[in-house]
Formats: sequence, C-alpha cells, structure tokens
Amino acid sequence: MTTVATLPISDINGEKSYRAIARDKYSVGKTAGQALDALTAQLDEIEFGALLVIQSFRPDPFFSAEQQERLSELMSLWRLARDEGRDLLPEQ
Repeated sequence: MTTVATLPISDINGEKSYRAIARDKYSVGKTAGQALDALTAQLDEIEFGALLVIQSFRPDPFFSAEQQERLSELMSLWRLARDEGRDLLPEQ
C-alpha cells in the first residue's frame, strides 16, 4: 500500500490549498478532497488502498503554533532543495 500525505499549503498571497503526495507523484487542490482525488487518479489501483487518517493541524500541548510554523518553513525549504537537487544545510 502506498502512503499518501495531504498537507495544507499557502501561496504567496496567503490563499490556502492542499497538496497530496505519494512517492514521486503529487497534486494540489482547493480542498484536501480535491487534492486526494487528483492524486488517486494518477495512481494504479494496486498503489492506493482506502485507509485515511485525518489530522487537524491545530496547535496542541505537544506541538505549538510556533513549532508548526517552523515545520512549514522547513518543509518549504526542503521541497525547494529537493527540486534543485541539493540537501538542506545542517543548521536548518
């Protein structure tokens, strides 16, 4: 079974959308459902099973809003580095 992650993202104007990722495939949609539907259309039936775990992404006692913001920044930097074929700097 292929693992699919659906993450909230924001563009430079602050518009929220969602990115669904599975291995080397991804899709973006205005809602998590749209992103997931577009991604599953790219996957073979063998690659996708129907087990969904929904996470709220709201701050909680274990992961503060500041930590979530930092993770978002790091993931953006990681995606940029990945797309450019390089690694993140160790201090990041």
